[in-house]
Amino acid sequence: MLLKNTFDDKKIVKEVYSNDRLKRYTLFFLGVLIQAIAFNVFILPSHMSFGVSGIAVVLKQLIGVNPSFVILLANILLVIASFVYLGKSVTSKTIVGSILYPLLVEFTVFLPGVINLGDTEPVIIALSGAVLYGIGCGFVFKTGYTTGGSDVLKQIISQYGKKSMGQATLYVEGCVVTLCLFVFGWQAFIYSIISLYVISVLTDKVILGISKYKTFQIVTHKEKEVKQFILNQLHHGVTILESHGGYTGKEKKIILCTIPTKRYFLLKEGILKIDNKAFFIVTDTYEVEGGG
Repeated sequence: MLLKNTFDDKKIVKEVYSNDRLKRYTLFFLGVLIQAIAFNVFILPSHMSFGVSGIAVVLKQLIGVNPSFVILLANILLVIASFVYLGKSVTSKTIVGSILYPLLVEFTVFLPGVINLGDTEPVIIALSGAVLYGIGCGFVFKTGYTTGGSDVLKQIISQYGKKSMGQATLYVEGCVVTLCLFVFGWQAFIYSIISLYVISVLTDKVILGISKYKTFQIVTHKEKEVKQFILNQLHHGVTILESHGGYTGKEKKIILCTIPTKRYFLLKEGILKIDNKAFFIVTDTYEVEGGG
């Protein structure tokens, strides 16, 4: 349930994303470029298939269509779906990456001819691609943006199918890697599964830590504003704990909130925008159950 607006919580989001714009945009571009390089140099030659890029790999094998065109077309359709089902706010962070990624894939298509991997073992090529792609994803997510693709579909399935993001990811990626099995065989199938795991670990590692969730314990003089920001802008629940200072003995309230790691940046910066004297502790959280 959204709280009645007592202050402009949307303004906090804008302020967070307006900080160090040049640094964020540079990191975003670098992340997308790294993903594109990983795709052309490692993923495409290894026939690893996951997400929209995986569909492009399969279609190139079957009918010889340009992968960057497939990725661009799929991303445009998914951006439209995101706007319809997930709303303008979510979609706005997806549009640029959805277009930039296939453009950079096309721009870096010459690299396999320049970078000669020679007799490098296929498993080394696959793992190198996964590591590089995961680092690129981490850079992109750290800026608050995404490159769209299958992430949009996962969000839609999660929201409207009443499934967790883990389950939605399993359904979407499961379909793509199964298609990979039929087209390329067991080796590419196994490499794809291993790569998905490596990418997910490295993405979280680059953003912050290796856990899927972060738990915030927040002490602030602007409790209502922080609570409103979390409920309205991050769409996550909060728990208010009663406490008192060990030295002063004064009664205080602690806001307890658990969010996905990808939302860490926005919540941390949002708290500091609302109350730059707020005290908060962030801990890794590896499993969340209940609370519905």
